[in-house]
Amino acid sequence: MSFKRDKKEEEDSGGNPYQNLDKTNVLQEARYFNQTPVNPRKCSLILTKILYLLNQAEKFTTQEATEAFFATTKLFQSKDVMLRRMVYLCIKELSTLAQDVIIVTSSLTKDMTGKEDLYRAAAIRALCSITDSTMLQAIERYMKQAIVDKNPAVSSAALVSALHLSSTAPDLVRRWANEAQEAISSDNAMVSYHALGVVAGSRKNDKLSTVKLVTRLAGSPLKSPYALCHLIRLAAQLVEDDDSDAARPYIEFIECCLRHKSEMVIYEAAHAIVNLRKTTRDLAPAVSVLQLFCGSSKASLRLAGARTLARLTAKHPAAVAACAVDLENLISDPNRSVATLAVTTLLATGAESSVDRLMKQISSFVSEISDEFKIVVVRAIRRLCTKFPRKHQSLAAFLAGMLRDEGGLEYKAAIADAIIALVEENPEAKETGLAHLCEFIEDCEHTALAVRILHLLGREGPKSRQPSRYIRFIYNRVILESGPVRAAAVAAVAQFGAQRPELLPNIRVLLARCQLDEEDEVRDRAIYYSAILDTGDPQLINDYIVNVAKPNPVLLEKALRDHLATTPEEPFNVLTVPAEEDAKESKEAIVEIEVRKPVQMSIEELYAEQLAKIPGIERLGPVFKTTLPIDLTEAETEYRVRLLKHVYARHVILQFECVNTLSDQQLEQVNVKLEVPAEYEIKSVIPCQKLVYDKPGSVFVIVEYPCAFLDSLGTFVPSLEFVVRDCDPTTGVPDPGEGYADSYPLEDFEMSCSDQIRARAGSDDWEQTWDRAASAPEASDTFVLSQNDINDAAKAVCEHLGLPKGAIVGEAVKEIRGGGIFRGGAPVLVRARLAATGGGVTMKLAARSPREDVAQLLLAAVG
Repeated sequence: MSFKRDKKEEEDSGGNPYQNLDKTNVLQEARYFNQTPVNPRKCSLILTKILYLLNQAEKFTTQEATEAFFATTKLFQSKDVMLRRMVYLCIKELSTLAQDVIIVTSSLTKDMTGKEDLYRAAAIRALCSITDSTMLQAIERYMKQAIVDKNPAVSSAALVSALHLSSTAPDLVRRWANEAQEAISSDNAMVSYHALGVVAGSRKNDKLSTVKLVTRLAGSPLKSPYALCHLIRLAAQLVEDDDSDAARPYIEFIECCLRHKSEMVIYEAAHAIVNLRKTTRDLAPAVSVLQLFCGSSKASLRLAGARTLARLTAKHPAAVAACAVDLENLISDPNRSVATLAVTTLLATGAESSVDRLMKQISSFVSEISDEFKIVVVRAIRRLCTKFPRKHQSLAAFLAGMLRDEGGLEYKAAIADAIIALVEENPEAKETGLAHLCEFIEDCEHTALAVRILHLLGREGPKSRQPSRYIRFIYNRVILESGPVRAAAVAAVAQFGAQRPELLPNIRVLLARCQLDEEDEVRDRAIYYSAILDTGDPQLINDYIVNVAKPNPVLLEKALRDHLATTPEEPFNVLTVPAEEDAKESKEAIVEIEVRKPVQMSIEELYAEQLAKIPGIERLGPVFKTTLPIDLTEAETEYRVRLLKHVYARHVILQFECVNTLSDQQLEQVNVKLEVPAEYEIKSVIPCQKLVYDKPGSVFVIVEYPCAFLDSLGTFVPSLEFVVRDCDPTTGVPDPGEGYADSYPLEDFEMSCSDQIRARAGSDDWEQTWDRAASAPEASDTFVLSQNDINDAAKAVCEHLGLPKGAIVGEAVKEIRGGGIFRGGAPVLVRARLAATGGGVTMKLAARSPREDVAQLLLAAVG
């Protein structure tokens, strides 16, 4: 069949011929499929239109999709190869929308087992996309044969289909692992790669099997560079999971791949090594390879080398410094992305004297690069602000210039983040940074960004030398901007009135004008802040304007619902609502240009649905805090158990998350026997009725806290108890019989002070906050700590008290400043001073709280 266009067609093909398609007309055209005979070229054109509409997210009703699907199946009678392949594509796309698609299974099975290889591969893909797990068992024999087929297109199609099916029918795909194992040794690069993916996927929950697979394949290198890249990733994951010397062979295998003939494999190995959390010595061979890439004649390799080195500077700038000459040569690279990465890397590794020269070179081409690489430049400058604080004037001016350029929200937000960080970290740069931000919001088109900057101006502006200069910029937003921005401007103006008495008369006038605004939110805020400022009460102004506690709105709503459902007649205590969690320390970022941030959910939100199923849970009130999970078993044991503590005002729910890693066993009546300290009382236990292979289940134990807070510290001794029933490892069906009882010891765990407090680091006005609590009961004591290093000692104290590491301030003499809410709602402030004395560390710790026993508990936790 010929697809050659004539001259007139070539002249008329300036735009997209499908852009003005009408769905109704296309479906009318599809009725042509019912005619006999049909024109294959015309049918292919109609099918192309249907596929185009589907891929443009055009909405097909079930009836429309079903009619189009069955009209398409009539084309199975055609012998035209190109048309048949289009038919398979359409069947795949329409199968998720149409009804009764299973009827075409017999035709696809016939094509799958036929002699025409072009049909077989496409039929396998279509068949696996429309059949369910029960129907798949009928074609299992054919799938196994296809996996080891001599035709690489057929084999690869079967393996890719198996990969897709592994998420819906993992047990079925696991039975094809032997055939996939055989296909790994195929001479075809893609077949070997796909086969390794299937085998590794079937073993992903069995670490021992994965270790055996990697060890065997590393000893006999694969022919396929794609498969070898996948094997490198598996080996790197094993290294990450095992910090012992047993991981050394995997590191040696990855380093060996640095000498492979394929550039793809070499880069994958170098990429893996620089992402391993190992010493600089281990990085040397990988950095040498990336350095060679920077001098390559291929633009893709230069980009790969420069890109990885650019991100590596954040962790190991000294290791990258050796590549300075090669990176200098890339500054004039015709590919602007490569030049950008080279300059930003040099900025991060170079001396202070070279900053101005490099910044000048960036400014010559920064307007020519995409937002993605502009963000890389901004992040490099942000690191420079911290590294060379004396350069803040030129760096801030450069960032301000970038703010005035065209760009999207993400790019502008990155610049604003950099200037905000400069303002917060460098007191000398505060005036300069705030001035640039004030100019930016005059023309800022992004509401979210304007609101954020106004919040910063409200927080930092009153503390500056000339606070009045910022009020004009803020009040301009009330006159010129949209409702949300005007509301944020009102809140910022109120901050000046609260913290600078000399400006209060003018602020009152401005707030009075805002009370005439057409937006409800703006008027309400203006009236609210005016009323508080008019009282002249410093405590009231501080609590409701300057330092306002901000609870998590999602958890606030949940707490209010729980309160109305349980004790609506009692007053609601907002202090019991958890605030937004402090950012958890995450693993080091993968060395890429940009890591997409997933949607963040608090741990309380993640487990709320599971807790809601516990009988009588509403009687405990709102959850106060959920701790991070801790492992109670070793990583490679037959049963894995981890513990979460859901803390309430008077109770704690201990959730034991269990996983059975033995495919030939099913556990029933799974329970946890718990030895608790004498003052605790177990109220109820909710067992897990059944624990099948590789599917987690939970046992809940509800424990009541002792009446006295000081008695709440103690050790718990758990053990797992269950009934074992042997089962078929492939089907998971248990053998007949009652099984036998067994138990499994778990590691002991502590109930600590940090479990019972929602703590955070001290705010900017820490001294005033501490002084305001002077009338509260105080407990203090002096301790000699076991650590020899003052930094280690400070971190250990923060860990005991549940405080973030950001609570530590000072250099030679460390001070810990923090506070929080204890379960039940009692606020507490903590202050500790640590000093190195004669090879040890001495600490004076003081705690203030309206509840003296809470303050004493914090001291007991450290002692």
